[in-house]
Amino acid sequence: MALHLYNTLSRQKEPFVPLHPPYVGLYVCGPTVYGEPHLGHARAAVTFDVLFRYLRFLGYQVRYVRNITDVGHLEGDADEGEDKILKKARLEKVEPIEIAQRYTALYHQAMDALNVLRPSIEPTATGHIPQQIALIERILERGYAYVVNGSVYLDVERYRRDFPYGILSGRQVEELLAGTRELEGQAEKRHPYDFALWKRADPAHLMQWDSPWGRGYPGWHIECSAMSIHYLGVPFDIHGGGLDLIFPHHEAEIAQAHACFGPEAQNQARFWVHNNLVTIEGQKMSKSLGNFITIQEVFSGKHPKLSHPHPPMALRFLFLQAHYRSTVDFSEAALVAAYRAYLRLMTAYERLLEARPGSYSTWAVAPWREKVLAALDDDLNTAVALALFFEQVDFVLRLRRQEASLTPDDLALLQQTWREVLEDILGLWPITQVERKKWNQAIDLLLTLRRQARLEKHFALADFIRDRLQDMGVRLLDFPDETLWEWNE
Repeated sequence: MALHLYNTLSRQKEPFVPLHPPYVGLYVCGPTVYGEPHLGHARAAVTFDVLFRYLRFLGYQVRYVRNITDVGHLEGDADEGEDKILKKARLEKVEPIEIAQRYTALYHQAMDALNVLRPSIEPTATGHIPQQIALIERILERGYAYVVNGSVYLDVERYRRDFPYGILSGRQVEELLAGTRELEGQAEKRHPYDFALWKRADPAHLMQWDSPWGRGYPGWHIECSAMSIHYLGVPFDIHGGGLDLIFPHHEAEIAQAHACFGPEAQNQARFWVHNNLVTIEGQKMSKSLGNFITIQEVFSGKHPKLSHPHPPMALRFLFLQAHYRSTVDFSEAALVAAYRAYLRLMTAYERLLEARPGSYSTWAVAPWREKVLAALDDDLNTAVALALFFEQVDFVLRLRRQEASLTPDDLALLQQTWREVLEDILGLWPITQVERKKWNQAIDLLLTLRRQARLEKHFALADFIRDRLQDMGVRLLDFPDETLWEWNE
């Protein structure tokens, strides 16, 4: 089975065939850097990190572009409100560039901790103002935009004469019009659903550039169009982002591409791929609900909904246990369970690497490997792939105890599959020496105490230790001459 991806544009899974094999162009909308990265940022980053890794595993040469939005993202989607970065700079009494640099650095730190690979190119919006102006000029030349008092807007009604608007989100203009509010400063638009390509800046505005229409700054949507087209051309293979970006952001990108290049733009990208959102204990994550959680708060445990720090692999594993198009409901209990599952799997992986080959095989490795890769080919179904690994944990333990056997070739293939999928594709780190030493010492000490209690016939104490270990997610395997342990799911 070849790789199939769910295409939001067609609303179905489609076989992925690059436009220019073996090269793949992948663009993902990165963060607007005005605050600490949160769980939504982590979910999107892990999702497209796995896609990036898997495409490379399949042998493609991937140019992965993930932008940094450091200007133009207003508080409201209808071109109203203050620039988010400018507002943060004003509140903290610093320059906007300080805000952008600080939170870009924090984003990178969080991504490194989650073992998210850096993209091939990470352009900033402020670094590509000429490219944005060039696209706007082309849209104006083709008659799909208009200038009012130094601002430029895409004329959606004019656009609709030649191209459908709403093909990605499924929304109709009439529906948008029904939900439109009267907004201060929006009277200059011809239609309420027109969107800004360029905004006139007041003299006091801290971020502004020269343009053919006067001093101003770009609209949010034109930034991603300009950067993706500049580095990947048009059309390119895959455009990704969170589900919340489908409208208006990605819908506007498609409109801008067609307004610039006509039908040849082919919806800007061949595939539009979107990850689902993160809820907090069944509720939407929101500052007003008090359940807004940053990535660093997960790592530090400094949030009212968290009782202690949690390692980065717990969060990554939590996301991987669900399909990327499914909602992930975050809770501390779910995070703890995910980390226990991670430890169980990676402990088995370590024991697999210690296994010795036999003269015959008691299990066929190749068909199992094909099932794992088929799961990943099926729209990156990491949940099914991980389930297939957990099914083999008991076999790995029997292999380690020499109660099962694999030939040298089969053992090498099994070890290769665990390494390629768990480390190279899913991006899971093996248990670190520090973690291994800490857990092993604690558990080994408890096992020593339990063994001594059994020798002295203190069976109640021995059972108490066993039960407490079980509560921690540790299963004991008693044999005549030793006791082994493993992590439960």
